[in-house]
Amino acid sequence: MTISSTHSHLADRLGRATVLVVGDLMLDCYYWGDVRRISPEAPVPVVKVKVNEKTYRLGGAGNVAANLTGLGCRAALIGLIGKDTAAGRVKDLLASFNIDDRCVADADRPTTTKTRIMASKQQVVRLDEEDGSGITTGTAHRLLSAATDMIPRADAVILSDYGKGMFASPEFIQQIIRACNEAGVPVFIDPKGRDWSRYAGATCITPNTAELELATGSRVRAEGELVPVALDFRRQLGVAWLLVTRGPEGMALFGEDPSPVLIAARAREVFDVSGAGDTVIATLAAGVATGLSFAQAASVANTAAGIVVGKLGTWALRWAELENALMGEAEPKPASTLWKVAGLPEASDRLATWRQAGQRIVFTNGCFDLLHPGHVSLLHQARHLGDRLIVGLNTDASIQRLKGAQRPILPGRDRAAILSALEDVDMVVFFDDDTPLNLIAQLKPDILVKGADYRIEDVVGKSVVEAYGGQVRLVEILEGHSTTAIARKLSANGNNSEPSVKE
Repeated sequence: MTISSTHSHLADRLGRATVLVVGDLMLDCYYWGDVRRISPEAPVPVVKVKVNEKTYRLGGAGNVAANLTGLGCRAALIGLIGKDTAAGRVKDLLASFNIDDRCVADADRPTTTKTRIMASKQQVVRLDEEDGSGITTGTAHRLLSAATDMIPRADAVILSDYGKGMFASPEFIQQIIRACNEAGVPVFIDPKGRDWSRYAGATCITPNTAELELATGSRVRAEGELVPVALDFRRQLGVAWLLVTRGPEGMALFGEDPSPVLIAARAREVFDVSGAGDTVIATLAAGVATGLSFAQAASVANTAAGIVVGKLGTWALRWAELENALMGEAEPKPASTLWKVAGLPEASDRLATWRQAGQRIVFTNGCFDLLHPGHVSLLHQARHLGDRLIVGLNTDASIQRLKGAQRPILPGRDRAAILSALEDVDMVVFFDDDTPLNLIAQLKPDILVKGADYRIEDVVGKSVVEAYGGQVRLVEILEGHSTTAIARKLSANGNNSEPSVKE
C-alpha cells in the first residue's frame, strides 16, 4: 500500500483516530513591532510594539495536540499548568482547537511561557517564564491518574518531553509506557536530555541529530556515522523504532531491519524550524494510528515537516496543506491549488481557524485579469503584512459591468487557478458586487491593502475596517505594468478592437 494510493482516504481515517498527548505544555507569546532606533540607555534596539499586535499560540505538547486536531484527529492533552493568567490563555486556546483538555493545575508552578519580541519578522529577544524542577509526588499521581484513564481509549500516545520538569522522574515515564504496552497502544516519545534509559520500552523515539549526538556521545552527522550508532542505540533502549530527523538531510527510520529507511527532505525554503519536531511526531503517531506502516507514516511526517519549516514561528499543520503536498508528490504534474478557492461559508470556517491560532488576516481585491509583475509585487507586499492573505476576486459578471463586454480576458476559474498557485495567496473568494464592500464586512480582515496609486481615503471598505479596529495599508506599485498595456499589445498584434478600461 503506497501513500499515493491511500492519501485520498487518509482524511476519513484521521477523523476516526484518537491520540493522547502527555507532556510539557507551554504558551508562546509574540509581541510584534518595529525597530527604528537604538536605545540611549544601552546599545540595544528599541522595539515599538504595535497596538493590538500581541498573539498567543500553543507551544510544546500543546502544539503537538494542535497539529493533531489540524490533521482532523481527536486529540486529548494532559499537561501541567499554573493558576495564573497564562493558564487561562492556554485553556482558551485548547478549547479553540477543540482539544480535550485534561490538564492538571499546580498553584506552586507558573504556566511555562515563552515571550518572543519580534521586529520585521525577526526575533529580537525571548523571555522564558518557567519552573524546570521536578514535579511533586502528588502532582505526579494526578497526572498519572489522568493518563491511565485515557490510554485505553487512545489509538496512540505521545510523550512530549521538553525538559520542563514533568518527566524528571524516570519512574513516572516508565509507568506511562507500561500502561501503554499493557493496553496495546503505541507510545511515541519526543526526547530530551542525555539519559534516555527512562524511555526504555517505548514504541518509537523521534530525536533530531543534535539530540541523538547528546544522548549517544557520538557524532552522527554523516550517514556512515549515523547508521551503526542508531542501530545499536535502538537495541540498547529496547524500542521498536527510532526516527531521526536530520534537517536538510531528511529523515532516517531504524527498526529491526539493518538497513534504515532514508527519506529525503521536502522543504522548499526554510524560514523557521520552531515546532517542526512537534509536527513530525504528531503526524507520525496519527499515521500509525490510522493503520499506515511506520515507513509510510514517516514519509507523510517528512512531508508535513517540509510545510511547517516554511513558516515563521510555531504553526499547527492543517490537513488541507498536507493533502495538497501529498498530491503534489503523487502526481506527475503539480497538483491543483484550487482548494484555496472558497465560497463564503468555507471562507468563514477557515478564517475562524486562522484567528484561533492568532494569525493576522490581510485582504486585497481586484480583477487580476492577465496576471502581471505589478500584481505579483502587490500580493507579495500584502502577504508580508500579516500571516494569511485573502484575495477578493471579481466574478466575470462583475468585471463585464465595470469594464465592458470584452472583459474579462480570462474567465474566473482561470484567474482563480493562477492566483491560488501563488505561494503568497492563502485563499481566493469571488464577489459579484461592483465593489468588495460586502465581502470585507463579512470577512473582517485585520489589514486591508491597496496599491499606492489610491488615496487612502478612497479605499473601498476603509470605514468598515477601521470601525472594528483594523488597518488600511497602501503598498508600493510596480510602475510600467498593467493589464490594459498587455491587452493593447495583443489587440495591435491581432488587429482587434482595443479594450478601453485600465487595470
